[in-house]
Amino acid sequence: MTEFSTVLFDVDDHVATVTLNRPEVLNSFNQPMLEEFGQIWNRCRVDDDIHVVVLRASGDRAFSTGVDRKEGRERHANPFSAEDPGVYLGPKQNRVWKPLICAVQGMCAGGAFYWLNEADVIICSEEATFFDPHTTYGMVSALESVGLARRIPLGEALRIALFGLDERMSATRALGVGLVSEVIPREELWKRAHELAARLAAKPPLAVQGTVKAVWDSMSMSPGAAREVPLHYTQLGNEKTEIEMSDVVRPQWELR
Repeated sequence: MTEFSTVLFDVDDHVATVTLNRPEVLNSFNQPMLEEFGQIWNRCRVDDDIHVVVLRASGDRAFSTGVDRKEGRERHANPFSAEDPGVYLGPKQNRVWKPLICAVQGMCAGGAFYWLNEADVIICSEEATFFDPHTTYGMVSALESVGLARRIPLGEALRIALFGLDERMSATRALGVGLVSEVIPREELWKRAHELAARLAAKPPLAVQGTVKAVWDSMSMSPGAAREVPLHYTQLGNEKTEIEMSDVVRPQWELR
C-alpha cells in the first residue's frame, strides 16, 4: 500500500482502490489531497498493472463535501494562472482512460462532483444525498454543475446548482435521473464496487480503455467527428487485443 496523508491507496488483482481518508472533515479536499490525487492519477495512467480504479470514502457521514472551507486550497495571485481543482481531481483531465467506479455514501456535495462528473460507473448507498451548496454561500456554481449537466437532464442539474442547501437529491432520485446506476445497502456498497471492478479488471485492458476513451472523447466532438474519430481507437486497440487473446478466449459466435 502506497502511503499518502489524505487517502489510502492500494492495488490488488489489477484494481486500484482509492479511499478518501479525512472523515473528521467529511472527506473534504485540501491542498495536500489535491496534490496527492495528481500523483495517484499519474500512477494509474502509467501503471499497466492497474486496469480499473475504485474510489470510495471512509466514514459514514459523507463521501465528500468538496473543498475544506477551513483549510482552503492554494490560489495563484494571478487569476489567469490559477488552477481549477478539477485539474488535480479529475481522472479524465489527467488522461486516465481506465474505468473509474465511484462508491458514494452519505453526503456528496459541491466539489465532490469533480470526481462524479468524470466517473464511468457510480453506485451509492440508500442514504446517500447529492447537493451543491455554492449559491447558499454566495458563490457561483459553475464547473461542477456544468459537468453534471452532461450526465443528467439539464433541469435536474440546474435544480441542484441553484437551490444550494435548500434541497438534497435522494439516492432514489439520483437513480431515476441516471446519476447513479445502482442503489444498495451501505454495508454492501464497497463489496459491490469491487465486484464490478473485478469484472472489468478481467477483461482485455486495451479493449476497456479504448472504449472509455472513445466515449469520453466523443462528448466534445461534433456528431460527424464522433462517427469518424472513434474508428481509429478500434484500429489501434482491437488488433493488439486480438493477438493477445488468440487461442485464449474466442468470441461466442466462433464457438458455435
